[in-house]
Amino acid sequence: MHNQSLLIAQSPPLEGTAELTGAKNAVLVIMASLILTKGKSILSNVPFSSDVRNVMTLLQNLGAEVKYAPDLQTLCVDTSPINDWRVNHEMMKRMRASILVMGPLLARFGQAEIALPGGCVIGSRPIDLHLRNFVKMGVRIIESGDTLSASVTRFNAKKIILDYPSVGATENIMMLATCAPGTTKIINAALEPEVLDLIKVLKKMGAHIQVVAPATIEIEGVKELKPIEHAIINDRLEAGALLLATAITGGNIVLPQAPAFAMDVFLQKLQQMGHKVEVGDNDVGVTLRATKDPKAVSFKTGPHPQFPTDLQAPMMAAQCVADGTSVIEETVFENRLMHVRELQKMGAEVKVIHDQKVVVTGVEQLYGTSVIASDIRASCALMLAGLVAQGTTIMTGVHHWQRGYDALEKKLKILGAQVKMVDGQNFSVQDKRLFFGYESSVKD
Repeated sequence: MHNQSLLIAQSPPLEGTAELTGAKNAVLVIMASLILTKGKSILSNVPFSSDVRNVMTLLQNLGAEVKYAPDLQTLCVDTSPINDWRVNHEMMKRMRASILVMGPLLARFGQAEIALPGGCVIGSRPIDLHLRNFVKMGVRIIESGDTLSASVTRFNAKKIILDYPSVGATENIMMLATCAPGTTKIINAALEPEVLDLIKVLKKMGAHIQVVAPATIEIEGVKELKPIEHAIINDRLEAGALLLATAITGGNIVLPQAPAFAMDVFLQKLQQMGHKVEVGDNDVGVTLRATKDPKAVSFKTGPHPQFPTDLQAPMMAAQCVADGTSVIEETVFENRLMHVRELQKMGAEVKVIHDQKVVVTGVEQLYGTSVIASDIRASCALMLAGLVAQGTTIMTGVHHWQRGYDALEKKLKILGAQVKMVDGQNFSVQDKRLFFGYESSVKD
C-alpha cells in the first residue's frame, strides 16, 4: 500500500536474537528460473515481501500454479501449465527483477515479450548488457515503444565478455545458456552469493555449470531441466540491517543464521568502527556487541566481495552519528545517493562531492522529521537514522521497504525498537503518546 507510513521513535539499545529470512536478491531470480522446468518445484525459506508476491503473480499470469504457505515460508510452483511467453506490462513496471524472466522464457518457448522494467529510482540500471549478449546468442529483438519482442530459432553458444560484472545480466545469460547447445562462457561474471545460490538451483535441475578462475562461468547446454526442492540462502542484507540497527543504538545482537562468509568486508568495517564482532563456526552466525563510541570509517562500493552497494545507504546512516569524518563512494549505481537529502533534513552533516561521492561528518544528534524513502535501501537508512533521532521520524515511500524486507519492522520491535507501520496519517491515541509524546482530544 502506497499510503502507509513507518513511525520511528528514538529507541533504547537493541538487544536479543533474531532469525533471518531468505535473500530477496536470490529468491526472485530462482523463482524466475523455475520457468526452465516442467513440473512442481518447492522453495523454502521464502520471504513474503511484496516483490516476491509480484513474481508469484507474474508466474500465475503465465499459467503456473503457485501456492505459498506462510507458516512454513514455503513456495510450491507447478510450471507444467505455463503456456504464455508474454509478460503483463503492469507487472514489469512494478520491479526491475522482472527482466529476469526473459532468459527462461526464451529458453523454454524460443520467444518472449516483455516491457522495460520498473522498480527503484536509483539510476538507469540499463539492460543493454542483457540484450546485447542475447543477440550474440542468436536472439532477435524488436523494440516498439517500451515493449521488447524477442525470438530465437537457433541458439549460439558463445564466449560472452561482460563490460561490467552485472548480477542481473550474469543470471539472465546463464539461464538462457542452460538450454543452448554447446558451451557458453561468461567472462567477468558476477559471483555474488545470490548468483552462486542460483547456480546451485540450476545444477539441481540438471544443468552443467562450473565456476572457474578468474570470474568465469562455463555452461554446457542440456536438452531438459527438471523441477527441484531448494532452501533459499539467508539474506545478508537483512542481516546487515539488523547489525546496523544494533550498532547505531549501542546494543547487542545474535544472528545465528547470518551468512558471515558473504559479509567479510562489511563486518570488517563494523569492527573498524569499534564494534565487537564474533563469527560462528564455518563462517555462519554473527554476534555484535556495539561500542558506545563508534568511529567513522570510509568505504567504496563494488562487485562482490567488495562493500555491497545494497548496504551503502544503511552504513551511511551509521556514519552520520559516528565520531569523525568518512568518505563514501558509490561505484555500482549512478544515482544511489538520493537518501542524502533526507538524512540532511534530520540534521546529518553530509556533503556531496559529486554524484557518486560524499563526505560525512558525524554529529552528536539527529532529529526526527518527515522523510521520503526513494528506494529499498534508502528506506533502511532512514529507519536507522530514526532509531537514534530525537523525537519521531515519519517515513513515507514505505512500499519500497515492503518490497525489500519481509516485515522487518516487527523483528526490530521485538529487539526493542520503537517502530510501527500505520495507514497514512491515521495515528491512534497510543501512537500519539508513544511517538509524539502527547494525546490528542481529536477522536481517532
